[in-house]
Amino acid sequence: MSANTHLPVGHEAIRDKGLIRAHKYLILRRLSQAFFLGLFMLGPWFGIWWVKGNLSGSLTLDILPLTDPFIAVQGIVAGHWPELTAIFGAVIVAAVYALIGGRMYCSWVCPVNAVTDTAAWAHRRMDLPKGWQPKKNTRFYVLGMVLIVSAVSGTIAWEFVNPISMLHRGLIFGMGFAWTFVVAVFLFDLFVSRRGWCSHICPVGAFYGLLGTKSLMRVSAQERAACDDCMDCFAVCPEMHVISPALRGKDEDTPLILSPDCTNCGRCIDVCAVDVFQFTTRFDDTPAPGRVREKPKTTRKIGKAA
Repeated sequence: MSANTHLPVGHEAIRDKGLIRAHKYLILRRLSQAFFLGLFMLGPWFGIWWVKGNLSGSLTLDILPLTDPFIAVQGIVAGHWPELTAIFGAVIVAAVYALIGGRMYCSWVCPVNAVTDTAAWAHRRMDLPKGWQPKKNTRFYVLGMVLIVSAVSGTIAWEFVNPISMLHRGLIFGMGFAWTFVVAVFLFDLFVSRRGWCSHICPVGAFYGLLGTKSLMRVSAQERAACDDCMDCFAVCPEMHVISPALRGKDEDTPLILSPDCTNCGRCIDVCAVDVFQFTTRFDDTPAPGRVREKPKTTRKIGKAA
């Protein structure tokens, strides 16, 4: 670990790349989340019905059906076989996320991501302890439990407590009691478990992670030889365990982040001042030749956001 770790997180990237480039993918993700929300809000708010429905199921331009495949699976195990259009919509969505990375849904579409990212930012700013960390596979147990409850109860069980659906419907039609679930997720991540909800609990993320196990789009630590051990990528990554195999691997090891837990959020690319990371495909698995970079003489205090 270098002396650079004593600077605020992202400080070096902002200094070397500028404020916008050091937050490029964060900005793009917020625009993406706002875009999808905006499409659904056009109808109820302005009477422009380009898209009808919500993230659970929708119809675009009265032609293209899209269905959350997790919703479809719950319906099937509950004994309610979806209509053909819903099945077709679920296949489309599943195929897209299988290609680009299942958990891109979590970081580029899901409205709760902005809530948990804000909690993570506040957690760093307040320098709070890590807190209780559920076991890595907890979300898969929750996923299994949701499917079992759906089968036993004959309902789409997760939708009764799903903060994603509640927040999305609440923003369109009015929040009401749904605020309590959203606030609970925020407070859980802030005070109880750092990155606890998305990284350890949410079965939606677990499901989409399984979808994207063999996805084409990947983040690569292609320039890992230039790493100056500032640790900023680990500080901002919502699934920090996915970085080490690619960044700390031996010369013959792939620089690709292959874990399905990776959300392809791009924050490691943003905060890396020496541009170690980049988006690529799973076939681009050759690390770049080593290069030497002079270590900066400044120091960074780990854990504080710039």
